[in-house]
Amino acid sequence: MPDSRPSRRLLPNCEEVHHLTMKGLDRPLSWGERLRMRAHLAICDACTSFSAQMRTLREAMHRLGRDE
Repeated sequence: MPDSRPSRRLLPNCEEVHHLTMKGLDRPLSWGERLRMRAHLAICDACTSFSAQMRTLREAMHRLGRDE
């Protein structure tokens, strides 16, 4: 039976990419996490859009925090 654990698969699924996206907002991702995420984003428009939206939201929150 194939090993389906996230660390054993080359490409993460969309759920894992969403998790990595959120994780990456709190701390830098490891080299392996970034590589796996970039590989998935290269083939998934929905996750690319989600990732961009989260980055935009984070930047907006930082700007709001500086204005106070």
